[in-house]
Amino acid sequence: MAKQKSVGYECPYCGYTSIKWLGVCPQCKQGALEEVKLSSVVSGSSNSENLSDKILNIREINSDEQEVRYKTGLSELDRVLGGGLVKGSVVLIGGAPGIGKSTLLLQICQYLGKNNDILYISGEESVSQIKLRADRLGVDSENLFLLSSGNAHEIANTISKETPDIAIIDSIQTMVCDSSSSSAGSIVQVRECTNLFMKVAKTQDIPIFIVGHVNKDGAIAGPKVMEHMVDTVLYFEGDRNLPYRILRGIKNRFGSTNEIGIFDMADRGLRQVENPSMMFLEGRPTGASGCAVSCVIEGTRPIMVEIQALVAKSAFAVPRRLATGIDFGRMAILVAVLEKRLGFFFGQLDVYLNVVGGLKIDEPAVDLAIAIALYSGLTDKIVSPHIIAVGEVGLGGEVRSVSRVEQRIIESKRMGFKKILVPRVCMAQLDKDIINQNEIEIVPVSDLKQALNTVFAKKQE
Repeated sequence: MAKQKSVGYECPYCGYTSIKWLGVCPQCKQGALEEVKLSSVVSGSSNSENLSDKILNIREINSDEQEVRYKTGLSELDRVLGGGLVKGSVVLIGGAPGIGKSTLLLQICQYLGKNNDILYISGEESVSQIKLRADRLGVDSENLFLLSSGNAHEIANTISKETPDIAIIDSIQTMVCDSSSSSAGSIVQVRECTNLFMKVAKTQDIPIFIVGHVNKDGAIAGPKVMEHMVDTVLYFEGDRNLPYRILRGIKNRFGSTNEIGIFDMADRGLRQVENPSMMFLEGRPTGASGCAVSCVIEGTRPIMVEIQALVAKSAFAVPRRLATGIDFGRMAILVAVLEKRLGFFFGQLDVYLNVVGGLKIDEPAVDLAIAIALYSGLTDKIVSPHIIAVGEVGLGGEVRSVSRVEQRIIESKRMGFKKILVPRVCMAQLDKDIINQNEIEIVPVSDLKQALNTVFAKKQE
């Protein structure tokens, strides 16, 4: 087996490699390349392993979910993971500093530690500092073991030797591989350390949690390939100065994606929010214009959200437009539809749009509620607190179909709403028992004008 070792240059931001030094990375234009030792290149091998003995028939493999998943003790986390932590899986948890990543992982050690050995490895804190945080959170499991180290090879060997049931790495940006000369947190180190822990997890059948910090753009710091390597990617969302935290599943090989778990940050750690619809509607203003309610589907869960719009006279030559929690381009399209199709002009007005509670929405089913909130903010007409609107708005002003209308209607009825606006084309999908119920009135609308006439009729419920 012949090997060749050489020195090259790599961009610390995007991972671009070159055989010569460059003052500016030609791919991302962010900075100069750094010198690194390139991986060994295998030129030939005569002793390749025969893998025929490792081939298994799919029917011979155990697929009992109760035997391959650990319950974490937090139903919101289990929901995002797809039912629990899968043995041999690698879960990457990212989020802004102070958002609650380490707190969440230390909390679940109390429940998991009842029947499982857990090895918590930190490259940022000493074991005494972790113990102080555990005391504050009430974590004192006798099966929780702590290790403070940043050497990825030593950690991987320790996990293989001690064979804990679960391992936690906090964080991947503090880990260093001896095979690379790059500094901790660089593209090369993050990639190599993740690959090393992946091999340990798969060969030893040990699930590993990995904490990943985010950069200023909100993405997990390190190469994008790291997210492709792991089995599950979870993001913590929310302002760390606000109490609510949203754990969103971006990738999951063992469950549905885009599932969310909602937590409330308290003095003694994160608490689960069992009724998120109630949380997001809590404190709704009465008698204020520019407020409308819609129902979104996050994974398998329907959630009520409040949309607020403020339309005011601009003090600038160019009016300001700002959207929080909703794509700015989507807001601009709906403003244009209201101007073109209905004749309401926002040209010299500032427009501010907000989703209450810090939730980020990318589902088009909230279009109708956004348009109603914008019209209400423009005309100062108040939307009845008993009305909810669901539907996508097209460029022609038509209200188009959305998925899972029946589930949204049931959630709206549970939350006490009396009237729900749905796309007319969705009525054919509804069961007769849903349509004929008396608890909530289902109003089919075909276009935006009809929806506004329904919501702002002189006699509202």
